[in-house]
Amino acid sequence: MADEPKPISPFKNLLAGGFGGMCLVFVGHPLDTVKVRLQTQPPSLSGQPPMYSGTLDCFRKTLMREGITGLYRGMAAPIIGVTPMFAVCFFGFGLGKKLQQKSPEDELSYPQLFTAGMLSGVFTTGIMTPGERIKCLLQIQASSGENKYSGTLDCAKKLYQEFGIRGFYKGTVLTLMRDVPASGMYFMTYEWLKNLFTPEGKSVSDLSVPRILVAGGFAGIFNWAVAIPPDVLKSRFQTAPPGKYPNGFRDVLRELIREEGVTSLYKGFNAVMIRAFPANAACFLGFEIAMKFLNWIAPNL
Repeated sequence: MADEPKPISPFKNLLAGGFGGMCLVFVGHPLDTVKVRLQTQPPSLSGQPPMYSGTLDCFRKTLMREGITGLYRGMAAPIIGVTPMFAVCFFGFGLGKKLQQKSPEDELSYPQLFTAGMLSGVFTTGIMTPGERIKCLLQIQASSGENKYSGTLDCAKKLYQEFGIRGFYKGTVLTLMRDVPASGMYFMTYEWLKNLFTPEGKSVSDLSVPRILVAGGFAGIFNWAVAIPPDVLKSRFQTAPPGKYPNGFRDVLRELIREEGVTSLYKGFNAVMIRAFPANAACFLGFEIAMKFLNWIAPNL
């Protein structure tokens, strides 16, 4: 017989989600750097090749010019931001599920899981936007030939000196446009695949490590399939000089489509998809391991 369902604990989700987020950054940051550099590279001049011809070319050139540390450039910002961000993300999902349940035995439908996931996207935007802003600025400065910022703290200090607190929140609307629907897809896909992989009569909590990795990896792919277009707009907007896009993302969208066509909204697609599977597989495995540990040491929390 399957185990009785445990009451949802948003607090445990908070702690386990933070650990899962750390696992995601360590595995996924190198390809995130490649993604941002591909998304923000300037259009090539007539008759000249682009700075990077694709994912592998960008990866190779970064590794040759800057070494392995170049691929991990700007990682301090997401590590500092991602632990609380993923903690809040999984907390929001847990809370969203709990709010829709009348009793712990209630099984939520997939639209309800999608709604709970969207709530997590709203919760994380306040933490996500400043970290993304700093990360993107640090990731592109080496490829652009500038060395304005010596590191994460220096970038944060200069942003505050130049623009005040608003400087950290440039791109908030685009972050919401990216994360709310993408988070809904993320958690719904993970829960759907977990249920799909669970043999009849068995508990989802007993799912094997390989199946958790596959479910988490595909959840990441489905998440980014939804998130890439607004992510391209966000990266371009957050790294643009002040005043370049006075009407916000609408100006970015018009410029991209006019100069590079609709396919420019999927810049960095290969880097994102190569990164999405292992990074999110690591995230959900970290989350499940942490959750099992928390259920063992504090079953009634």
